[in-house]
Amino acid sequence: MEFDVVIVGAGPAGLSAAIRLMQQANDASQELTVCVVEKGSEVGAHILSGAVIEPTALNELIPDWKEKEAPLLTAVTKDQVVMLKDSSSSKTFPNAIVPKNMHNDGNYIASLGNVCRWLATQAEELGVEIFPGFAAAEPLIEDGVVKGVITGDMGVSADGSEKPGMYMPGMELRAKYTIFSEGSRGHLGKQLISQFKLDEGKDAQHYGIGIKELWDIDPAKHQPGLVVHGSGWPLTENGASGGFFLYHAENNQVVVGLITDLNYDNPYLSPFDEFQRMKHHPELKQHLEGGKRVSYGARAITKGGYNCLPKMTFPGGILVGCDAGTLNFSKIKGTHTAMKSGMIAAETIFEAVKGGDEGGQELTAFTSAWEQSWAFKELYATRNFGPAMHKFGPMLGGAFNFIDQNLFSIPVTLHDTHEDYSMLKPAADFQPIEYPKPDGVLSFDKLSSVFLSNTNHEEDQPCHLKLKDETVPLQVNLPKWAEPAQRFCPAGVYEVVKDEETGNDRFQINSQNCVHCKTCDIKDPSQNITWVTPEGAGGPNYPNM
Repeated sequence: MEFDVVIVGAGPAGLSAAIRLMQQANDASQELTVCVVEKGSEVGAHILSGAVIEPTALNELIPDWKEKEAPLLTAVTKDQVVMLKDSSSSKTFPNAIVPKNMHNDGNYIASLGNVCRWLATQAEELGVEIFPGFAAAEPLIEDGVVKGVITGDMGVSADGSEKPGMYMPGMELRAKYTIFSEGSRGHLGKQLISQFKLDEGKDAQHYGIGIKELWDIDPAKHQPGLVVHGSGWPLTENGASGGFFLYHAENNQVVVGLITDLNYDNPYLSPFDEFQRMKHHPELKQHLEGGKRVSYGARAITKGGYNCLPKMTFPGGILVGCDAGTLNFSKIKGTHTAMKSGMIAAETIFEAVKGGDEGGQELTAFTSAWEQSWAFKELYATRNFGPAMHKFGPMLGGAFNFIDQNLFSIPVTLHDTHEDYSMLKPAADFQPIEYPKPDGVLSFDKLSSVFLSNTNHEEDQPCHLKLKDETVPLQVNLPKWAEPAQRFCPAGVYEVVKDEETGNDRFQINSQNCVHCKTCDIKDPSQNITWVTPEGAGGPNYPNM
């Protein structure tokens, strides 16, 4: 199938690109074919974010979004920034000493999945074709030029054979230009960055794992518009960094989550269990007690910012949004910058094709437009936020960032060039962490959590979690790092179990549980796990997340 533009991923960046392309085409009365492929069963199925949304880009893209009933229903009414000092005490900071980027005046608490569902309807009304349930498995590259993508085969058994009456080969979706907007650690983006050396001269990219739950709470405790951000315990107890969020949305619902930076060094750390015990702190418990957890999910976050941003263009394509790493981690927000990057990609491509460009060029005009945008300038202005926190810790790093953002711009650029996976130290340097048993009221186990994510994969299909060397988990990772995949995965995918017949250890991959967070692809200390796309429509199906 041939199109003018193929977009991979129906997230905020990809859908904004699709809408902007068709807006321009319709304004110019020019025929343009735009296709969006989405691996989730529906648009929004795989979208997971906090989310407090800054509407800057949306105001530009669809100025009348309120009249068109965009699902941004709860304006932020109050900000709180809290430091959890230990398991029972905390300190709330006055707004006057909070870095200005963490203030949320004019922003909205929303389900990013629902926002993407709404954006998809806007795109389709303009003439965009959206294909959910089709996973882009490989980039289509000919003579060093991206020509589109190849979707994954359907109906393939675990042994690689074709299922009778069910097999459907993948399709070539050819395009003059292809926009890659897969989100954090996109598997095609990862290949393109490597193949075209897009990260040459850049700092190593940095990631966090965000784990989120949606709760129905006691109406008497509901404070619509309240935004709480915090850091400290329990991560600091084990030498890790990150922060929590708790937002009061509409309909007596609260979203709560923990972001754990993936540069932690203790192989016994479990981000999932850190989150579960954190909810017992009085600061969070006061909101959740008496409520009911209704959804769960997890997703990696690309948080390196300006210093780690790769070159985003290559012959035939552009990398946008979190696939490139446009998130502004100082704001704990990436929707607005992702959307803007998609819009600029759309404007650059349309400018080329309207003049008769047959595609395949490297659109360097994108780089110029991107670097002149407010989004790029925002990332540059906050370039020191992450490195300061990594180098100096939350207190001194926070003080540095307060001066840098609120008082005057410090004329230095801090760097953190370490790969997150390389920071893990041997298990012999630590004691195993004894996490409290979940109580089933505020804290829960992994399997009941995965159940709430509505995750499902066709069982008889090839495993999409590929090991470069099947001996590494037991022969390298287990003796050196106590096989940390058992703990850094938030969905119970990886286990070391005893073989019933031999009594020997066996490394087991429960790929059916995978919520597509990509943490294993990032944090495995041997870089032995590669996440590839499973059969289309597999994975989580997040409602209101």
